[in-house]
Amino acid sequence: MRIITANTNGIRSAGRKGFFEWLAKQNADVVCIQETKAQRDQLEDPLYHPEGYTTIYCDAIKKGYSGTAMYCKKPPNQVTTELGWDPLDSEGRYIRADFDNVSVISMYLPSGSSGDEAQARKDIFLDKIYPHFLELKASGRELVICADWNICHKEIDLKNWKPNQKNSGFLPHERAWLDKVFDEGGFVDAFREINQDAVYTWWSNRGQAYANNVGWRLDYQVITPGLVPTIQAADVYTDERFSDHAPFTMDYDYSL
Repeated sequence: MRIITANTNGIRSAGRKGFFEWLAKQNADVVCIQETKAQRDQLEDPLYHPEGYTTIYCDAIKKGYSGTAMYCKKPPNQVTTELGWDPLDSEGRYIRADFDNVSVISMYLPSGSSGDEAQARKDIFLDKIYPHFLELKASGRELVICADWNICHKEIDLKNWKPNQKNSGFLPHERAWLDKVFDEGGFVDAFREINQDAVYTWWSNRGQAYANNVGWRLDYQVITPGLVPTIQAADVYTDERFSDHAPFTMDYDYSL
């Protein structure tokens, strides 16, 4: 089972930069996309409906903003795109595809970097989504939560951690929330099970952040413990740039 997660920062922009040509060579079972920044009627071109996949788009009401997508080689048994609260529903931040024994989620957590109000909205989102994770886990299904979490967990997860301790994305209470997900909730950061290196998935467009590898690891696959023994490989693809984020791939010895 190969799962790819990628924040495209505009799926049409990523498409113009060769994302779908790259994707066609990856043999992924599930592809989770965040920040599509497009409405479905803008994505009628076959490019945005990869051959051999069931395509799911979840748009924000606001045009050119947020949005998630998922491409599934095996058609899901059920798809969920709303949980009954905002901003998750109105901003198209969540898709869950249920297969026989596992559910895969594509999720885009809000950014709090634009100011106090944005951070407050992000904190509300964190408070509301956590019990949902626990509910899904309690159902006994295996889970793979693919997301741009907009949070770095540990100091190793961003290049310049010291000056960023007062910035959204590395605030103490955000990091403590991820501690809760992993320690109390019992979820697992799949990448860190097999790789303890300083690897990043997002680089600011300012300055020479990408050229100097001054990055943040914001894109995680968070899994239930039952999947840990099945982890085989992890890869962050940086040979080409489709977005300010890099696609993140994980292979599991598991069948949908």
